[in-house]
Amino acid sequence: MRLLGLMMLALPLAAAEPDWQTLEPYALSLLQRFIQIPSINPPADTKRAAAFMKAELEAVGIAVKLYDTGDGKLVNLVARIPGRDKSKKPLLLLNHLDVVPVDRKAWGTVDPFSGALKDGFIWGRGTLDMKGIGVMHMMAMITLKKAGLTPERDIIMLASCDEETGGEKGVKWMLQNHAADIDAEFVLDEGGLGTRDIFREGKLVYGISVAEKQPLWIRLRATGTAAHGSQPIPENANMILYAALARAMALAEGGKANDVVEAMRKASGGEFAAGKFTAAIQKNTMTLTTLRSGVGDPPKINVIPSAAEATLDCRLLPGTSAEEFVSELKARINDKRVTVELTNTPPGDPGTSNYETGLFRVLKQVILKYHPEAEVTPMLVPYSTDSTKFRHKGLPAYGFTPLVLPGQILATMHSDAERIPLDQFYTGVRMMFDVVRSEF
Repeated sequence: MRLLGLMMLALPLAAAEPDWQTLEPYALSLLQRFIQIPSINPPADTKRAAAFMKAELEAVGIAVKLYDTGDGKLVNLVARIPGRDKSKKPLLLLNHLDVVPVDRKAWGTVDPFSGALKDGFIWGRGTLDMKGIGVMHMMAMITLKKAGLTPERDIIMLASCDEETGGEKGVKWMLQNHAADIDAEFVLDEGGLGTRDIFREGKLVYGISVAEKQPLWIRLRATGTAAHGSQPIPENANMILYAALARAMALAEGGKANDVVEAMRKASGGEFAAGKFTAAIQKNTMTLTTLRSGVGDPPKINVIPSAAEATLDCRLLPGTSAEEFVSELKARINDKRVTVELTNTPPGDPGTSNYETGLFRVLKQVILKYHPEAEVTPMLVPYSTDSTKFRHKGLPAYGFTPLVLPGQILATMHSDAERIPLDQFYTGVRMMFDVVRSEF
C-alpha cells in the first residue's frame, strides 16, 4: 500500500518538474535576504518583512494584500493563488514574520542577521522559527506560478506579524477582522519534523504535529519584611518565595495519557529516547524562568527585601484544565503571603486535529517520497503555535516542517546559534512544492 501511495503521488509530479538548479539558489537568496531584515519582537515591526515578501510574490503575478493593524508597524500579509475547484475550500499556509530577540555577543563571529553560509548551514535568527518555512511557503507558490500550474484548490499564504508575543495583532486579529480572506479547509503551520535521534536513536521518525500543549504563564509574588541581612528573620520574602516554589514545582508531574503521544511512542519502536523533548510531551511541565528580588541596583547584599517574584512557564497536556491546574497550585502553596497571578489568558484546550484526512495522507506520501525509511506519525509538540487559534475554529491544522534535524540543531531555535542545514532546506523547498500541487 505504501508503494501504491507513492506511485499515485509521483505520477502527476513528473509532468512538470521545475528547474531546481535555478530555483534552489533563488530560494537561498530569499532566505538570506529575509533573515537580514531584523523583524525582532518585541518591539514588533514587520512592515519591511511584509514588503519584502509582497515584492517577491507580486513579481511573478501572485495577488498580495497587506493588512495594517493600525500602528503602521504590525503588518500581516495574505497571498492567494486561485485553484480549479471552487467547491473545495483553500489550503492556508501559515507562517510568521517576527523573530525573537538576540544576544549579539553570544553569537560570536556570526552576525545573527546575516544569513551566513558556514559549515553547510544557513545561520541566523529565524532560520528555524520560522523564516525558513516562510520561504518554503513562498517558493511553493512562486514555483507553481512559474510552472504555469493551477492547483486543485486555492492556495492562501498568511504571514502574521506577532506570533512570538501571542498573535493578538496577527492571526487573532485577522480572524476577528478579515476572516473571509483566510477562510480555509486546512492549515499548514510550523511544528512537526523528522529526526533520527530525538525520539529513538538511529531511527528516522517523522512527525506531523496535530496537537500541542497549552501555555500557562504564572507569576508568584511573596511579601515579607525588609530588614538588615546580618539578622535572619522568618518573614524574609526570598525564603517565603523559595518555599512556595518548592511546593509549586511538585505539581508539574502528571497529566492524562494522550493518544498522539502513544502513536509517537509506537512509531519510535515502543520506547522514547531520553531527552528534554520526549520528557516534555509525556507530562505537564513547569519551568522556573525568572527571579526578581533585592533592594537597589545592583541589589545590596546586606538588605533583606520586602518582596520577591518568580515566573513559571507551565505547559499542559491536552485534556488538562488550566483552571483546575491553577486551583491546585494555589492549594499546594497555601500561603497568604504569596499571590498567584496569571500573566497570559489561557487559550483553552483546542483538542487534536483530525489526522484521517486527505491532506494528512498527502503529507505522509510526500515525506515517504523523499525519506522512504521514515516512520511517519501524528505528533504532539511541547511548545505553542498559532495553529491553536484555527483548531479552536474546528479546522484541521498540521505542523509540517520538512526538515530532518538532529536534536542539537533543533535546540538552536531561539538560541545564539540558530541554523538549518542547507541540503535539508533545499529538500524542504521541494517537499513543500509537492504538497501544494497535490490533490486532496
